[in-house]
This record gives sequence, structure tokens and C-alpha cells, in this order.
Amino acid sequence: MALRIPIFPLGTVLYPGGRLRLHIFEPRYVVMTQRCLGEDSVFGVSLILDGREVGQPAVPHALGCTARIVDWAQIEPGLYALTAVGESAFRILRREVMADGLTVADVEILPPPAPQPVPEVHAPLVRLLQQLIEQPGAEPLVPPLRLDEGGWVAQRLAERLPLPAAARQRVLESTDAEEQLAVVAAALAGLRRGG
Repeated sequence: MALRIPIFPLGTVLYPGGRLRLHIFEPRYVVMTQRCLGEDSVFGVSLILDGREVGQPAVPHALGCTARIVDWAQIEPGLYALTAVGESAFRILRREVMADGLTVADVEILPPPAPQPVPEVHAPLVRLLQQLIEQPGAEPLVPPLRLDEGGWVAQRLAERLPLPAAARQRVLESTDAEEQLAVVAAALAGLRRGG
């Protein structure tokens, strides 16, 4: 299914079922926010491939995730605090930068992969996620909890751990739970080695 949506290139990766908090102040994204709120529509979040979050339009990765605003506050004119939840992975088919600098794209919504169990070799990752979500002050997860689903566990870890952006993107792009968990495990091993 093709859909035309605004794209918000960011320095992070959003996953289906993930939560994202944003402060919106650039005029192009203020207009996007107002439109999404008024129409109850989604916008796309894609990891930046080239460029920066602020200023000139950045080039986004082709694969991202739609986001729906679930909570918001207008702090002052032209400044919004948003909470958005990831809904569906998408692939950019065609994109263009509008006169105001907002990137708009025709995207293909990708079907969610079938749930896959956590292989026994990756059981320690489930325990790690449980520890992270039970820490005092931890950001609550978007229900329902699916600690028996490998892809869900990999995505929740990828959004909570300081993994390299490339590893986070690989977790989004893969539809194989075992591969997603292996990417997280390898990145985590790299963090523990300090590299």
C-alpha cells in the first residue's frame, strides 16, 4: 500500500511499537505537527543517511517507521512537545523536498513479520531487557509486552541501549528475529569491549 507522508529525518531509529519524544521548533516541522494533529495522520521517521537534524534538509535512509502522535503540548507559539508511537515500517519509493524544506515521500508500508520466538542462545537478551524495564525511572514500554517474541525484544533493546546507529538501522531493516537479536548481541559485545 502506497502512502504520501512527511518524513522527519532523525539521528535515531524508531520501531513499530516504540515510543519517541520530540521537541518541535523548526517551522517546517511545526506545520507538519499541526497537520498531523488536525488530520490524525502519521509522519515518517527515518535515520539520517547524510546531513543533520537541524538546518538544511537531511537525506533519510530509505527504510523508516511511521509515527503517530499520541500526546502533545504546545509550550509556546512555534514550540511543541510530542510523544509519538511507531506504527509500521515503510520503504521510501520517491521523495521530494518542498519549498519550506520539509521532505515528503511516497512510501510503501511493509507488512509486519510473523512473530518468531527467542532462540535459547539469546535468552540472556530477554533477561537484560527485563532488567532495563524494571529499573527505577525507566521509560515504560508501549503495551502489550511481548518478551517471548524475538523481533520485539531486539527492537526494545536497540532503542534502550546506546548501540551504533548502523546497528539500530539493521535491526529495523531485518525481518528475521534471530538476525535482529544477533545484531543487538554483537553491538552489545562491542560496547562491552569499549569499541
